[in-house]
Amino acid sequence: MASNRSRWYLWPRSLQGQVLAAIALALLVAQTISAVLIWREQSHRRESGMVSSAAFRLLGPSPEQRRRQRRDDEDRAPPPFRVMYSDQSPRLPGEVRLARVEHELAEILSAQGFDAAEVVVFERDPRQDVVSMRFMQRHRRELAAFSRQPTPRLIIASVRQSSGRWAYTRVFSEGGEMMVLAPLVGQTIVLYLVLVGAMALILRRMTRPLKALTRRVEDFAGNRTLEGQLDPDGPDDIQGLIAAHNAMEARIAAMLDEKDVMLGAIGHDLKTPLAALRVRIEAVDDDVERGRMAATIEDINRSLDDILSLARVGRPSDPVEPNELSALVADVIGEFEDMGEAVELGDTDRIVVPIRATWLRRALRNLVSNALRYGHRARITLAREGRMAVLRVDDEGPGIPEGDIARMMEPFTRLEASRNSGTGGTGLGLTLARAIADQHGGTLTLANRRGPTGEIVGLTATIRLPVS
Repeated sequence: MASNRSRWYLWPRSLQGQVLAAIALALLVAQTISAVLIWREQSHRRESGMVSSAAFRLLGPSPEQRRRQRRDDEDRAPPPFRVMYSDQSPRLPGEVRLARVEHELAEILSAQGFDAAEVVVFERDPRQDVVSMRFMQRHRRELAAFSRQPTPRLIIASVRQSSGRWAYTRVFSEGGEMMVLAPLVGQTIVLYLVLVGAMALILRRMTRPLKALTRRVEDFAGNRTLEGQLDPDGPDDIQGLIAAHNAMEARIAAMLDEKDVMLGAIGHDLKTPLAALRVRIEAVDDDVERGRMAATIEDINRSLDDILSLARVGRPSDPVEPNELSALVADVIGEFEDMGEAVELGDTDRIVVPIRATWLRRALRNLVSNALRYGHRARITLAREGRMAVLRVDDEGPGIPEGDIARMMEPFTRLEASRNSGTGGTGLGLTLARAIADQHGGTLTLANRRGPTGEIVGLTATIRLPVS
């Protein structure tokens, strides 16, 4: 599994990178296939040339004619291409035979009626052949024009006749297959530069507006109060996408504004009669009944504040500013200590994080209130883990069943088994705290804390915020 991940990490993740990589791979495969086909064609051409040369010499003048030519050429060194005869095979141990050349040469000799009981074609290092070396020393210039290699490739074609004698001749061939592939490598490099460069420019024109659209969506998801709209740019398809996004963004912003106006009106319309009721209950003579009525009104007010806060969390009015989290945590703990609550400050690191202090303070208060309400005590720690600031609130309560932890983040959700109506609350505290953490690009998680024997000894609420 880890190796698969590492292989995927090597593949580009951007659209431009993936398209360029795909084009480069396709071009590499195409050029590789072309190189193989050309190499095979060149190899077949050289083999055909060797077969033709060897057959022409073996089927040439008779031995008597060759003896007369030899007497006429006594003043010159015998060329290595002349057909020679031997009672033993000229092939030395370790020399590589060329089976395909042997087969083609045998077919030609057989078609011409040549006495060939066995055909053996092999390759020999020309530096190990005295006759070839003598010839190469005398004809360096001609060989340099014939072959671009320092030494040509030496092929020896030998035929065992019915009499048992061997007739053989030497054939020089241009070696070095890499010399054939070198132009293809240069051609591939030029194609890469031209094709990939042109595609990079085209993809850059396409992806630039897409990146701008991505940033716009991210900013809108984090703020929702952006000024102006994104100018359509790029090809027609992408311009259409940007125009559709602008229309959707305007519609969502209008709906959010309508929601804010509606919630503001609801808050105003409800709080006014609640305030009037709070005044009127003072006329109730029964102290117990008056206290219950006042508590009910306060619960309604708190619920209304939580609902309005949850509605406004996506459209905060205060700016993001660098704040020292340890100081903010100390302030919140001080508020609870002033009320006589059992709140403890654990280990803290000095961490400066860009936050909306009012909102993060509200989230921390909700977590501490839950810890005190259901766990009787709260302990807060702050630590830096990599590029994240980690704020933990521990309590000593009964915890939450594992299957219900995710559900507790939903609005108006309360775990009645341990959090009865007597404990108060509307079930919005954790939802609001999670929304505030999301607003800052962080997360809120809940986890049961277990003792040495595995029993649940409390609950830990963890907020993780990016440091920068």
